[in-house]
Amino acid sequence: MGMEDLRARFLEGMSRAATFVAVATTDGDGGRAGVTLSSLTSVSADGDQPSLLACIHNQSPAAAAILKNRAFCANLLAEDQQALSDLFAGRGGNYHAARFARADWSAGALGQPILAGATAVFECRLATALLWETHHIIVGRVHAVRLSDQPAALLYGQRAYRRAVHLPGHEV
Repeated sequence: MGMEDLRARFLEGMSRAATFVAVATTDGDGGRAGVTLSSLTSVSADGDQPSLLACIHNQSPAAAAILKNRAFCANLLAEDQQALSDLFAGRGGNYHAARFARADWSAGALGQPILAGATAVFECRLATALLWETHHIIVGRVHAVRLSDQPAALLYGQRAYRRAVHLPGHEV
């Protein structure tokens, strides 16, 4: 299998994994920036503090800003926030700081932008970061969590926005 074919098959395979949509936001000496994440996951709820991991392309101004600001919010979008996901994914051509003019947000306890309407917001301080080929792997220590009254998260899979549906008979 050639590298081009491997890459194409990898992308197709990963497109089949539905995941929640989040926007990482940051503000401080490194500037205000935000970006829709391609990868966000919990690391651990145990230890000194809960932690999470985000992967952000190394050419994204948001990655550079997070590394300099040493803090960020991971805003887990609600299922009605497709437009916000598109905005922070750059599907409007806006520069990162200008995106905030089109979004409803407020500063959290750490001074990081919290997007209104997000189903969950994780306010983090940067714990560590690693540059792996094309992406920064960023680990944040969670200092606060805000939960909305609407728990339904926006999902993305098979190259389209999705929402979760209950499958009968699979109660936990």
